[in-house]
Amino acid sequence: MSSKPAVSVIGLGEMGQALAGALLAAGHPTTVWNRSAEKGDALVARGAVRAGSVQEAVLAAPLVIACLLDHDTTYTVLEPAAEALRGRTLVNLANGTPDQARRAECWAEGLGAEYLDGGIMAIPSTVATPQAFVLYSGRERPFTAHRETLEALGGAVYLGADAGIASLYDLALLSAMDMMFHGFFHAVALATSHKEGSAGGVTELLVPWLSSMLQMLPSLAADVDADRESGAAPGFAQGLDVVLAGAHNMARAARDARVRADYFERSGADLEEQIAQGLTLFTAPEAVRRLRVNG
Repeated sequence: MSSKPAVSVIGLGEMGQALAGALLAAGHPTTVWNRSAEKGDALVARGAVRAGSVQEAVLAAPLVIACLLDHDTTYTVLEPAAEALRGRTLVNLANGTPDQARRAECWAEGLGAEYLDGGIMAIPSTVATPQAFVLYSGRERPFTAHRETLEALGGAVYLGADAGIASLYDLALLSAMDMMFHGFFHAVALATSHKEGSAGGVTELLVPWLSSMLQMLPSLAADVDADRESGAAPGFAQGLDVVLAGAHNMARAARDARVRADYFERSGADLEEQIAQGLTLFTAPEAVRRLRVNG
């Protein structure tokens, strides 16, 4: 019999199956439940226990991990087992907003459970690898108590007592990823508009170029933090006229190639507004300020 703590996993989509599989591989007695029971077949074959109901799954372990589509689905699934949550820790890994996470914490604590909200920074195939990490927020006690178990899924990153901050960071990281992929597809559309261009050819150049530019991010982040804390002058600045000329050229090249140019057109209009306001330098703190609705 394993000496490791038991865990229940509710929701066996591709990610839920990966999480349960990682817990089994780490030696945790694992109970699983899914509305479509057959999704647990492979896990049961590996030693998981299939619960006959959500309530049975919740009662099987002190730590309950819910990996469902969204917060509404999580409530729908767990409400029949609400009373069983008392005295247990619920880790909610559904994608959602900070406000949804805070409301979920109130709901769980009202039932006598402890609550952690989480954001999975991995795809199913990278769960439990060195590349995977999971963001957590909520009261520190349950995180500390279950940290060793949670680390079976990937690096466990605790962000703070506000239950909403894991969702905030999760969506911030996903936003950056989404914009990166949008930029990749734009680059491919532009390059392949030429008869001699290819997706593979431009990607072969794009990967080292973006990798080198990523090295700038910690310095830009330091500029933003220094500006917020003390108003210190940024370490990186570039002439707005140079940035504007580049935006105009990227927009023009896109239009000529019959590729959408709206991002660069908006960027150019914003840069022109900054110049009209008397600004001369492009800096990270100013770029962040201008993304906020209230400046």
